Amino acid sequence: MSPQEIPTDIPAAVIVLAAGAGTRMKSRTPKILHPLGGISMVGHALAAAKGLNPAKLAVVVRHERDLVAGHVAGLDAAAQIVDQDEIPGTGRAVQQALDALDAGAEVSGTVVVTYGDVPLLTTELLAELVATHSADNNAVTVLTAVLDDAAGYGRILRDEADGTVLGIREHKDATDAEREIREINSGIYAFNAAVLRKALKNVTTDNNQGEMYLTDVLALARADGGRVAAVSTTDRWQVEGANDRVQLSALGAEHNRRIVEAWMRAGVSIIDPASTWIDSTVQLDEDVTILPGTQLHGKTTVARDAVVGPDSTLTDVQIAAGAEVTRTHGSGAIIGEGAHVGPYTYLRPGTVLGADGKIGAFYETKNVTIGRGSKLSHLGYAGDAEIGEDTNIGCGNITANFDGVNKHRTVIGSGVRTGSNTVFVAPVTVGDGAFTGAGAIVRKDVPAGALSMTVAPQRNAEGWTLANRPGSIPAQAAQNASN
Repeated sequence: MSPQEIPTDIPAAVIVLAAGAGTRMKSRTPKILHPLGGISMVGHALAAAKGLNPAKLAVVVRHERDLVAGHVAGLDAAAQIVDQDEIPGTGRAVQQALDALDAGAEVSGTVVVTYGDVPLLTTELLAELVATHSADNNAVTVLTAVLDDAAGYGRILRDEADGTVLGIREHKDATDAEREIREINSGIYAFNAAVLRKALKNVTTDNNQGEMYLTDVLALARADGGRVAAVSTTDRWQVEGANDRVQLSALGAEHNRRIVEAWMRAGVSIIDPASTWIDSTVQLDEDVTILPGTQLHGKTTVARDAVVGPDSTLTDVQIAAGAEVTRTHGSGAIIGEGAHVGPYTYLRPGTVLGADGKIGAFYETKNVTIGRGSKLSHLGYAGDAEIGEDTNIGCGNITANFDGVNKHRTVIGSGVRTGSNTVFVAPVTVGDGAFTGAGAIVRKDVPAGALSMTVAPQRNAEGWTLANRPGSIPAQAAQNASN
């Protein structure tokens, strides 16, 4: 092996295999695009691969090619998309990827091969694989896992003297003694590029499945005098793939368990981890408290001393320090410091609640900015609106922002007090310090400091119940009252 071919701890290339159809998923969505913890499975795989800082990164695609390639490009524009042809097998996929990576300048050093459907695989474990491969000057290093029940997996056959890998025996071909082996093949490898390139030229499809098997490279490398070794992990989840929705669900639960545990160790109080779901992309500060039944998705952030839950689902919501969000469904909202939201509140995108503000029970908000200390306490809707500071919006208030064709804005100033069941017919502006009476329908701008009322004379039709509901409970009550 020439000096320039000696592997280093930073791989020359990583190849991610993502060409499978995933038919057992029974989905119109390609298997590797199914999400787990807020990120697609292939997104997790790419993140682990990119953590190695490889000189080159290739993703092999075939099934739903354009959809997968577009998704990958959105995650990493520098990733090289390689199309697998009609020849099946992982060996062929790697061969085509290596050919593509060799274009211009032949790859020299370590080539890592991993998969788009192993979402819990970490950069740390891949780095251990690469470091061992480099330190031991191996031709091939395979990542293995030790399972309590290895049934159905290919077993790792080791040399008893030096521990090197003699081969991989598929379960169906294994002897009874070999089936007692608990170390299995993950299918994830570090190769010397020159060894891989040479061996792939000799891998055939002469087998029952008519496929080019990547596992054949191990025997060819060993026969050529190369050292084949293994790095073993007892964390089976890191090499576990998802072929159907049952496996995807199991991986999702384990991923979430790890995320939740990590946040607790970082100083977050999570009262019921079993009912709490947190995406990989969420950020939490120390001394945050998460109550049962809470789901935090997307780019949600929660600052110190804030309390979220119970029974809240938030996506891309920013929660400032000391805020409380209770039994709320929200997305794309910003909650200010010390503010209170809920219970039973629906925050739609564009909601901005200022510090010490409140959006209370059975309230819906959308595209509204609410100033410091202002309160929308209960039973209302605020959409396409701007509300100043220290304003109190009464019970049952709504902004009538849609005329059937266009949306219009309502502007309510600071220090405003509105009566129950006020309707603001947008576009309309209410000045600072203004009041509205109960039941007001505000169709015109209200000057600062003014009182807006909608007054109609009250009319009582005496004797109506006895005349129109004879024999009813109300009629009997009315009769008793008149005696």
